[in-house]
Amino acid sequence: MSQRRREPHPDFDDPIISESEGVRYLHFNSEWIQGAMRVSRPEKLEFEYTQQMMAWLLFLAPPIDRDIGILGLGAGSLTRFCQHHFDSNIVTVEWNPQVTSLCESAFALRQTDRSQVVHQDAHDWVQEPYNDNRYGVLMVDLYDYTAQGPVCSSAEFYRGCRQVCRDIGVVTINLFGHHGSFRKNIRHIGSAFDDRMILFPETIDGNRIVIAFTGPPLRVARQALQQRAHQVQSLYRLPATGWLKTLLRENGRTGDVLEF
Repeated sequence: MSQRRREPHPDFDDPIISESEGVRYLHFNSEWIQGAMRVSRPEKLEFEYTQQMMAWLLFLAPPIDRDIGILGLGAGSLTRFCQHHFDSNIVTVEWNPQVTSLCESAFALRQTDRSQVVHQDAHDWVQEPYNDNRYGVLMVDLYDYTAQGPVCSSAEFYRGCRQVCRDIGVVTINLFGHHGSFRKNIRHIGSAFDDRMILFPETIDGNRIVIAFTGPPLRVARQALQQRAHQVQSLYRLPATGWLKTLLRENGRTGDVLEF
């Protein structure tokens, strides 16, 4: 089902593109990169932080009975990856229709019956009763042209994210570790998800990915998680074994049975 395009809005940032060494970049008239695509391999996740946004795969198989939600289109990296690898329905929420148009013309984005872009404010979208508990996975990557603090960071917003994946699910959230909003976001995420979260260390670009859990407490054998990491690495060409080691070390998870 196609989405009806809205007219250009005076508050929308104008997206522009650049290209270097086979990689195409999305900007908003600033030095900050909003997303990237390797032209020869559009499905590849070019940045470390976008790869880490997929770390929910360590804990949850791609959902079939519920959808995958992505808040923030950027250059379409997460959407293209999910389209390429999964059979799940995918809903991407993007505030700026100009970004969608540019992604369709320059970043190999395609909308299908099972993958649609919705033009809506992400804060409003997570509050809609229609989205209550429809999603098994939610990936949150919401930045404007300054690319510093997330544009949605309230306690109400994160409670909405939990409600979207209420019964059982995993939410990954892109924060900037060195930005002044980081502690506020961590406090609000912790409150919304009953402190059921783990964090990656900060990447070289300053991103810090949070993984939050919904549903019943998760207790899993370390060996089972290690086996899952090897499967994810083999299936999706993602550094999942390294993720697991880093996450367990960074968050002080020890023992043969781990709780999340």
